[in-house]
Amino acid sequence: MFLILIFIIALVAWSLHLMQEAFDRQESSLILAGTLVAMAAAAMLAVYFLVGDCIVYLNRMAEYSAELSQCPDPLNSAIVTAQAEPWLTEYYQVVDADLVNDFISIP
Repeated sequence: MFLILIFIIALVAWSLHLMQEAFDRQESSLILAGTLVAMAAAAMLAVYFLVGDCIVYLNRMAEYSAELSQCPDPLNSAIVTAQAEPWLTEYYQVVDADLVNDFISIP
């Protein structure tokens, strides 16, 4: 992390040095080179912040999915409860049969 920032600072310093040399020698090619180096430093800084935000987002999503994996699944627990208690199983079968009959009787 700090290595990238040091590299960006070095690019800005080099760009300023090229601009100073261009001013002293009155050469337009050095101005172009200094501008390109400054643009590369700005692009690296933008990518640095974008990737940093992306990594923070991915870490939060990993923590969130770890928390979700510890929570029981409500549908699965309802099925387990229905299998554990026979009188609930009959209720679920009646409800399912009523839903099927309602669906079939629709013209």
